[in-house]
Amino acid sequence: MKICVFGAGAIGGYMGAKLAQAGANVSLVARGPHLEAMRENGLRLIEEGEETTVEVTASEDPAELGPQDYVIVTLKAHSVPGVVDRMQPLIGPETTIVSGVNGVPWWYFHKIGGAHEGTRLESVDPGNKQWDGFGPDRVLGCVVYPAAEVIEPGVVKHVEGNRFSLGEPDGSKSERAQALSKALTAAGLKAPVRPKLRDEIWVKLWGNLSFNPISALTHATLDVLCTDEGTRQVARGMMLEAQEIAEKLGVKFPIDVDRRIQGGADVGAHRTSMLQDLDQGRPMEIDALVGSVQELGRVTGTPTPTIDTVLALVKLRARVAGLYS
Repeated sequence: MKICVFGAGAIGGYMGAKLAQAGANVSLVARGPHLEAMRENGLRLIEEGEETTVEVTASEDPAELGPQDYVIVTLKAHSVPGVVDRMQPLIGPETTIVSGVNGVPWWYFHKIGGAHEGTRLESVDPGNKQWDGFGPDRVLGCVVYPAAEVIEPGVVKHVEGNRFSLGEPDGSKSERAQALSKALTAAGLKAPVRPKLRDEIWVKLWGNLSFNPISALTHATLDVLCTDEGTRQVARGMMLEAQEIAEKLGVKFPIDVDRRIQGGADVGAHRTSMLQDLDQGRPMEIDALVGSVQELGRVTGTPTPTIDTVLALVKLRARVAGLYS
């Protein structure tokens, strides 16, 4: 089994290191100083206070790696459409594309059934680049839970979590899903195959949709924005609008909004990924986390006044910083 992790930053690097440690035939696509450091010194993984060095096959050019059985995409959502053409040398007749990207996935309406079957989402897949370039039948969904960071080129620090939930768009427990689950499990990761992965997508998205843009606008950490009465109510309003959309699409939430917000508060003084991107001058995942939910509101005929307001504000904040076009 040949596995390529495309976008071997924090999460991709963590997954790639664990697979390599377990003896999997894994390669990583990365770039810049991070790639050079991995080539020269191996990939250094810091986990539970211990550092190990893993020899990995890493390249900037997918053509050097050839067709794969699985291509696990761990880039930021806005980066993927621009690399679909570059990824083609990795894709053979039986290649599975594993979409480990935050937010509403581009394949969301593939094999969902009902009136919205086959709907395309411009906010996450402009011009149908992924739908046409990968093909939705290749896709295997993945909800990523670990937290990790690249603390210096070639060095990935695992912070917490080790679960990568997998799921077919049609909910089946396919052979390809189970085979990848076994490979990830052998690497010490949790990789359950879920029949209703979209439910998990929405529970994670609930927090990302609200906490991320509010933190970017206020610079508040999770514990503050989830307990301040004003920002808590804004987050709650966004979540309730998202819940109405999701339930129209058949999603069932295992917890209520207030428990989800309390879960965010319990994380403590955490700076969200969108706030970190703003501080470090990196493009922000606005469309995948917020714009996509607004688009789904239009698809389902659901008003989203709170989401609309916060989205307008965070887009302008990002444009002023030169991080959104």
